[in-house]
Amino acid sequence: MQLDNLQTIAIQAVKESGAIQREWLGKEKKIEFKGEINLVTEVDKRCEERIIEIIREAFPEHNILTEETPMPEGSSPYRWIIDPLDGTTNYAHGYPCFCTSVALELEGEICLGVIYDPLLDELFTAQQGKGAFLNGERIAVSKTERLTNALICTGFPYDLRESPENNVNHFNNFIMEARAVRRDGSAALDLCYVAAGRFDGFWELKLYAWDVAAGKLIVEEAGGRVTDFSGGDLDIYGQETLASNGRIHEEMVRVLERGR
Repeated sequence: MQLDNLQTIAIQAVKESGAIQREWLGKEKKIEFKGEINLVTEVDKRCEERIIEIIREAFPEHNILTEETPMPEGSSPYRWIIDPLDGTTNYAHGYPCFCTSVALELEGEICLGVIYDPLLDELFTAQQGKGAFLNGERIAVSKTERLTNALICTGFPYDLRESPENNVNHFNNFIMEARAVRRDGSAALDLCYVAAGRFDGFWELKLYAWDVAAGKLIVEEAGGRVTDFSGGDLDIYGQETLASNGRIHEEMVRVLERGR
C-alpha cells in the first residue's frame, strides 16, 4: 500500500479533527476526569469519533489504537495510533497549545506520522525514509552543540502527586544545565518543535504510544534522535522518551542518569 495514499487519509483525519477543535474552543463543554488532574472533554470524543470514521471508511480492516476508546485488534499488520486531542487540559482552559496526532504502525515500525495544530494551521508530516515537513516545506533539527545553550522542554505525569517518579528531580537538574526549560502541555507538539529546530531537546516520563508515535518519526526524519533515558532504543509503549537534535543527546542522558 502506498504511503502517500495512507498519508492523504491521515491528513484528512487531523484536519477534520482540528476543525472540530476550532469550532468548540471557548464554548461551554462537558469535562470529565480520568484522574485528579487528567481531563477528557466531549471534544476529545467528537474528534476521536470522526477520525475513526474516516479511517474505517478507507481501511476497514486496519487496527486502531486510540486514547479514549479501547478497540479490539484484528489480524491486519497495520495499526493506526491516534491522539484526537493532545493537550486536553490546555484546551479546556483556552490555552492555545494543542493538536491532533495520527501515526501508522506497520509490523512494529512507525512508517507514517501526521500532527496538526489547528490554531497555527501547522501540519507536520513524515514518512519513513522520506524526511519531515511542515506545511510541505522540509524541516530539520537545530544545530545547537551544547546543553548550556539549549532551549529544551518537558512535561509532568498525571500521577505526579502520588508517585515519586514524577520528573521533578530531572526538571530541577535541567534548569541548572540548559539555557531554559519550557513546559507547554502537549508532548506531540513538543516533539514537532524539536523536529523544526524550535526546541533543542525534550524529555518526559510515562507517556503513551499515542503521545509519541507520530512525533518520534517526525523528529527522526528531521535528523534528530529519539531514545529512552539511557540512550537505548525507544519503545513507544514504554515509560521514557528522550528526543533531541542529536548533538546534545549524550549530555541530556548524563543529566537524566544523575536523577535516577
